[in-house]
Amino acid sequence: MTARLVYVSLLCAFSASAQVIEFESGGLHYQTLTRNGVTVMWAKLPLHLREYNVIQVAVSNGSPVSWSIKPEDFSFQRQDGTVIPATPARAVVNDFMSRGGRSDVIKLVTAYEAGLYGMTRFRSTNGYEVRRQAALAEVSSTRLKSAAAASAIVLVQTKLASGQSTDGAVFFVNSGKSLGPGKLLVRAAGELFAFDSPD
Repeated sequence: MTARLVYVSLLCAFSASAQVIEFESGGLHYQTLTRNGVTVMWAKLPLHLREYNVIQVAVSNGSPVSWSIKPEDFSFQRQDGTVIPATPARAVVNDFMSRGGRSDVIKLVTAYEAGLYGMTRFRSTNGYEVRRQAALAEVSSTRLKSAAAASAIVLVQTKLASGQSTDGAVFFVNSGKSLGPGKLLVRAAGELFAFDSPD
């Protein structure tokens, strides 16, 4: 029984001491953290699109059970305690459908692909590339192209089986201003992932 208690204590200490790993890739500053077998990786994209701040997210499920991930799992807590929830995927796509333009598509796709294809440490099994090919086929209207690009890029609710991964953009409404310093909070896999964001 004593050996079991020692094992549980060590496991708890290891889980509690999980550290955020930071690295540069494709010109972006990434942070990554693994909890409960699930790895969340993110970076701020260098663009403000209308009223949105956009981050690039990649999630990989290394646990033996399936987990769902969605934009609503993400929030940004400013230093003053104010919390900005991520905008649901459907709301982002509807916004681009009603107000999107050619320049929005170009900015969004260029920024997202530059980060995604620069990520040498991550290969998505059901993320942007699959959604992009499906969404952009045979679209002629500028607003529809804008919405199609947003639907391909935005992180959508996905159930990740063991060994699967996904990627996408998470949008925060902030009047087009920088989110500023604070914390990115992600509630996923029964855990809270917290990342310090200096800017």
